[in-house]
Amino acid sequence: MDTVLFGAYAVAYLVLLVWVLTLASRSGWPRSANLPLLVVAGLVYDNAVIAGGRLLGEGPLLEALSVGRFWIHAFVTPLLVLWAWDSLRRAGVAWARTRVAATVAALVVVGLVVVEIVTVLMDLQLGSGEVHGVLSYSSAGSSGPPVMPLVVAAGLVVAGVGLWRRQRWPWLLLGALAMSVGSAVEIPVPSAAVTNAFELILLTAIVATIARQDRDGHREHGATVATDPSRR
Repeated sequence: MDTVLFGAYAVAYLVLLVWVLTLASRSGWPRSANLPLLVVAGLVYDNAVIAGGRLLGEGPLLEALSVGRFWIHAFVTPLLVLWAWDSLRRAGVAWARTRVAATVAALVVVGLVVVEIVTVLMDLQLGSGEVHGVLSYSSAGSSGPPVMPLVVAAGLVVAGVGLWRRQRWPWLLLGALAMSVGSAVEIPVPSAAVTNAFELILLTAIVATIARQDRDGHREHGATVATDPSRR
């Protein structure tokens, strides 16, 4: 059952990837609003590797592909902090439009990547195991609280509150809260994949937020063109 669920997640993230690529192609490259594209692409890879575990079988190939999952997670997921800052900037939040806020967001991203390198990647030891029918390689030596996911979640909650107040857009906050609660509460079901649905909800909310802000930005640009005599 879990193999089917992880495969379904991979397909769902592929659909999200097409959506965010479409938004990026319409609004231009590069820009901070496109950063979730990398996260979504990483989740396509992550879920596809897990779903294909039993098909590939235990061995060097699956282990190597699994190492890639950890590296992608370490370098790509922290970018959501930078995106959270950018979403507040695009919403017109005054403090988010300062150079200090941009610098702090960038430093937090760098700091989180360094934390992942030191605490996870430098001493990465993978062990194979089968849980609910899914064969995968997981970290055998990890310990301590997951600092990076907690900081990313906090940044998304802050951005969600700001967007709710500024743009009357509650979906990012609801997605971030769903992810936080879903990760903290143990769901009494015989599945290791069910909780990953909350991650999908969050990323869907993020891409929907990009679409909403792009739409608002296009409206504002159109209004500016219509009222500016120099553009007539």
